[in-house]
Amino acid sequence: MLVSRLIVKNWRNFQKVDVQLRERQFIVGPNASGKSNLLDVFRFLRDIATAEGGGLQKAVKDRGGVSKLRSLAARSDPEIAIEVNLAESPDVAPTWRYGIGIKQEARGKRQTYLTHERVWHRGRQILDRPDVEDKADRDRLTQTYLEQINANQRFRDVAQFLQSVTYLHLVPQLLRFAGSIQGRVLENDPFGQGFLERIAKSPDKTRKSRLSKVENALKIAVPQLQQLQFVRDDATGQPHLQALYKHWRPKARLQREDQFSDGTLRLIGLLWSLLEGDSLLLLEEPELSLNTGIVSQLAPLMYRMQRVRRRHRQILVSTHSESLLTENGIDGREVLLLTPTAEGTEVGICSEESDIRALLESGLTVGEVVLPRTKPRGVERFGTIQ
Repeated sequence: MLVSRLIVKNWRNFQKVDVQLRERQFIVGPNASGKSNLLDVFRFLRDIATAEGGGLQKAVKDRGGVSKLRSLAARSDPEIAIEVNLAESPDVAPTWRYGIGIKQEARGKRQTYLTHERVWHRGRQILDRPDVEDKADRDRLTQTYLEQINANQRFRDVAQFLQSVTYLHLVPQLLRFAGSIQGRVLENDPFGQGFLERIAKSPDKTRKSRLSKVENALKIAVPQLQQLQFVRDDATGQPHLQALYKHWRPKARLQREDQFSDGTLRLIGLLWSLLEGDSLLLLEEPELSLNTGIVSQLAPLMYRMQRVRRRHRQILVSTHSESLLTENGIDGREVLLLTPTAEGTEVGICSEESDIRALLESGLTVGEVVLPRTKPRGVERFGTIQ
């Protein structure tokens, strides 16, 4: 399944969003327009669905409370609402629709509670909260049915889909110095601090297969690299990646991940994530630290990997990179343009803008047409600041 439609009200930068999504979706916009916050909608739903992670209350608390989530443009309507449609492909009727609304108590404990929780299956509504029991016991509205195994049986597919959402924005320094830092690893490890443990936990056959494909890609992208290996430290048992490079010495020393470049580490993380599963994958600025030549091949790589797998994996990508968007095969429907306004950020599908569509049909790429529109007004004055 994939998310075929996203509807949002009063979420962070956004007063209102209602967009159709494709299997491969690029999100572009100026700095602080809300690209990360749009991706966080799906992480938020994942955190709710992961019951052992604390459900609704923890998901809200981890983000600073309702006051930090509610859009400044919300005005008289304080409800935050999210709805996702799940379908087998972008152009068919949804199999599932799941929606929630939340508010914060105006006084007292200031607790977060549900204003509604609704589920439809093939067009028929199977859940509509608050129900009679909720109205008799308001504390029930502090939890969603989504996070309760005993309550979500009728729409368990929705819960499992949202639980499996994957986000990776690998920070090379956290991976390279994970042993020295020994800091708290956030749930779901979004910044790759425990990335090596993730590789280690894969079945041996699966790990070897994936690393072989990663190695083949690295041989093209990383000069002189000959071999990529997974090993465990003999003394501590800690997992490591090590690489062998061509060298004038016939028995050159292997390098471990703490000697890899930032670009190599980020590329390994990206390739592994693309190979890892069939769940919704959220990628934030995957172009960071990578050569523009490699970046220009990421979009077709994502497309090919979606097609060769039996089950297509939906990928949502935020980016500032023109190189990433140079592929002529990128459809205008695959690009969301975020435009900040006084009433919150607006989200539009590029193919629905007549002037953008005309330029794309003339043969220009998305990078050439859309990214110039994300530049701040008067940015040319920035270089004159003294």
